[in-house]
Amino acid sequence: MEEKDIDKRFQKAYEIASSMTQKLPPDVMLQFYAYYKQATINTPFYNPSGDNELRNAFKLNAWFQVSQLNPEEAKKKYIELVEKYNNITIK
Repeated sequence: MEEKDIDKRFQKAYEIASSMTQKLPPDVMLQFYAYYKQATINTPFYNPSGDNELRNAFKLNAWFQVSQLNPEEAKKKYIELVEKYNNITIK
């Protein structure tokens, strides 16, 4: 798959995920967060926003768990997650 194609699919997946209204379990929400951050911010020196330290710790831990993925792999995982929870195929 070409990089351009994965970027288009990732953008479409992001738009779909951003408009989701269904309640997801916290662990799934953390997966969305971690894959998105790994796909878009390629730096180990990122601090999550927000003033809830416990929530930030969970976010950092989730991100750390996917830190071995390169941005393209993280985009693919993010797309798969969006497809799974929306029962669609993004082309």
